[in-house]
Amino acid sequence: MSIPKMIIEHMTPKIPVMQGGMGVRVSLSGLAAAVANAGGIGTISGTGISIDILREHIRKARELTNGKGYIGVNVLFAMNDFAETIKAAMEEKVDFIISGAGFSRDMYTWGKEYGVPVISIVSSAKFAKLAERLGASAVVVEGFEAGGHLGTERPLFDILPEVIEAVKIPVIAAGGILHGADIDKAIQMGAAGVQMGTRFVASDECDAHSNFKQMYLDCNEGETVLVKTTVGLEGRAIKNKFTDLIYGNKKVKIKKCYDCLKSCDYRFCTLDSLKNSVDGDVDNGLVFAGSRVHEIKEIFSVQKIMDNLMKEYELCK
Repeated sequence: MSIPKMIIEHMTPKIPVMQGGMGVRVSLSGLAAAVANAGGIGTISGTGISIDILREHIRKARELTNGKGYIGVNVLFAMNDFAETIKAAMEEKVDFIISGAGFSRDMYTWGKEYGVPVISIVSSAKFAKLAERLGASAVVVEGFEAGGHLGTERPLFDILPEVIEAVKIPVIAAGGILHGADIDKAIQMGAAGVQMGTRFVASDECDAHSNFKQMYLDCNEGETVLVKTTVGLEGRAIKNKFTDLIYGNKKVKIKKCYDCLKSCDYRFCTLDSLKNSVDGDVDNGLVFAGSRVHEIKEIFSVQKIMDNLMKEYELCK
């Protein structure tokens, strides 16, 4: 039995799996291209990198996929360079733009101007309907189980039916998706496909430092925590020395302010903390991960991860 086809505008991937955009520098051209080559949809995170470097990674991903795979860019709405980054990605003719942690009406207008599909990350039927009305080509509905910045306290499979019923555009399920059985459940409920981030971090091709990946393998159940980042949202990360330092409303001295956020409470530097961890200093930075990260005990190639997902999916039939 073949898996149902996910269709988002011109994109018809072989496997209905979109890789989540993970910043800073966790998902760049290496990971995005590997997912696209394995039959899914790859996403480069444009958050926390310069526009020139983003352009380089978009072009590199195109080379690695021979121009055949689907490659998009994720940009955090809270960043000051949000507009410039999205427009640069659209100029590079990416297959789509996706954004979360806030809501931009302008990006739909830019999408129409450049002919680039825009996808919104939402956590409620209300915002899904708004995104559809403004011109979103699809929505990713993200539940509480996700890693990184969160927009809800509700589990994915509680929200998913409400969003599917509320809109006519494709709905992609995200947050706590780890195995083929999760994909089957989402599709059975009416989702067009799924978005996965955490599982792809523990891959050979992930752009993060090996220390960052090892944190995933070493994490035990119950060892993720919610921290209030300077973006103004709670984020899910693996417990470490740094999460202890910033727990509650504690402050950590900022060495240099990059003025990167539209609004910041300056308790610590979220950007620096993400850069530290992705460069290998996993004690002194945030290691974002989903709530089921403890289930991951091996690093595989992206191709093997995708093959395993499809084998697991078939077992559900």
